[in-house]
Amino acid sequence: MLVIVLENAPPRLRGRLAVWLLEIRAGVYVGNYSAKVRGYIWSQVEAGIEDGNAVMAWRTNNEAGFDFVTLGANRRTPVEMDGAKLVSFLPADEGTAL
Repeated sequence: MLVIVLENAPPRLRGRLAVWLLEIRAGVYVGNYSAKVRGYIWSQVEAGIEDGNAVMAWRTNNEAGFDFVTLGANRRTPVEMDGAKLVSFLPADEGTAL
């Protein structure tokens, strides 16, 4: 299972992802692809995200059962602690909403 969530993404990127994945909510895409296709889809996100942000999560054989990558500015930042990938929340800046 593959899940991609986009925020503030340009319409052309959303349209490109809709070719490969099912958009179940605005900016939320799901599908089931191999690692090679997943890498290709993520490269399309990297090339087209502009000022937006994205996260991609997929099922894998590790302790958590999944892995994820992020792209763009967001308060949630992945950190690794003792071999486990967790999410750290950065403090909110005054006057900005990330």
